[in-house]
Amino acid sequence: MEAIDILMEEHRIIERALSALETQTRRLQAGSPVRPGFFLDATSFFRNFIDGCHHRKEEESFFSAMMDSGLSNQTGPIAILLAEHEQGREYNRAMEKAARALAGGQTSTPDDLIRNALDYVALLRQHIRRENNLLFKMAEQLIPPARQKELTEEFERIEREEIGAGIHEKYYRLAEAMEKEASA
Repeated sequence: MEAIDILMEEHRIIERALSALETQTRRLQAGSPVRPGFFLDATSFFRNFIDGCHHRKEEESFFSAMMDSGLSNQTGPIAILLAEHEQGREYNRAMEKAARALAGGQTSTPDDLIRNALDYVALLRQHIRRENNLLFKMAEQLIPPARQKELTEEFERIEREEIGAGIHEKYYRLAEAMEKEASA
């Protein structure tokens, strides 16, 4: 599997988790009961899978390959995507803080949780569209085939040596559990 294919496959898993988050957030917004732990599971997924696995590969390898091919990380798509990564981290931290308060028995309306969750969903969906429809197409044109092969090997090394065996499967199962809970 090519590096871009790996990132796109991860996007599909992320989109599933985002849909589950949006469903549960809308329920909470409507005043329906939602297990507070769902949101803690979601923030764990986002922190560990999106940031710890997916964004790590992009930031440590993929974006570097794009910069080696002439793109800047100070302006243009890479700068925008890096800023979105950081914005997503901020939303996730705020969402986790609000989810912890909700799990701790906060009885007031969880407006912070709702706002940050919906903002996060919107940001990540736009971010994924930007990568799938713009950056990855640019990469196919700009990154030489030999470098694309090296990227795939780098991704495999990051998975094996830095992230650890079984992590993808763990978070795939968590995304699936989130989907099941949201569809109940």
